[in-house]
Amino acid sequence: DSVGDSMGQESFIYSFVARGTMILAEYTEFTGNFPSIAAQCLQKLPSSSNSKFTYNCDHHTFNFLVEDGFAYCVVAKDALSKQISIAFLERVKADFKKRYGGGKASTAIPKSLNKEFGPVMKEHMKYIVDHAEEIEKLIKVKAQVSEVKSIMLENIDKAIDRGENLTVLTDKTENLRSQAQEYKKQGTQVRRKLWYQNMKIKLVVLGILLLLVLIIWLSVCHGFNCTD
Repeated sequence: DSVGDSMGQESFIYSFVARGTMILAEYTEFTGNFPSIAAQCLQKLPSSSNSKFTYNCDHHTFNFLVEDGFAYCVVAKDALSKQISIAFLERVKADFKKRYGGGKASTAIPKSLNKEFGPVMKEHMKYIVDHAEEIEKLIKVKAQVSEVKSIMLENIDKAIDRGENLTVLTDKTENLRSQAQEYKKQGTQVRRKLWYQNMKIKLVVLGILLLLVLIIWLSVCHGFNCTD
């Protein structure tokens, strides 16, 4: 069974809010094995607070925002940027905390908030997809004036145990740092190569000049019989 049987043209496939590893509310209009994969990912998430994670599976991303003991998840097509998925999770988190923070959130039983919060997650999915271009522009502007911590995705060292062909996406900043080091190395090699080529040309020109001086000197000496 693939991640979804009928993806249509939707970008967001499935979303949930969990307290620890207990899912309190979830929403989807599709069928497939993505809820079970997302649940397994949830079991593997580190318990550190204020962290963002992502798994990649079968052309979909499983994005997580973990904060204060709660986990917010959205499954999306990989054509949708991770930044947009995180923007959706931030929006869901803010709404959830506003509605249930300090009360119902800490006592709710599994799936008990589906009826109330499921339609809310649907509305947020529609809003984010409809405003994706505008949100991406805002993210880029924000990234220019501050570090990109708000959209940074940390690594997860262990994949899930069952065979859903799940792989881990590397930290974006690690990729950029590695690329920068590679570019610097290549730049040094190019500069060294250009320096050697430049010196070779100078030596050739110097050799030609010395040869011309020698020829001129010999011709002058021959014409005037340069002997004592």
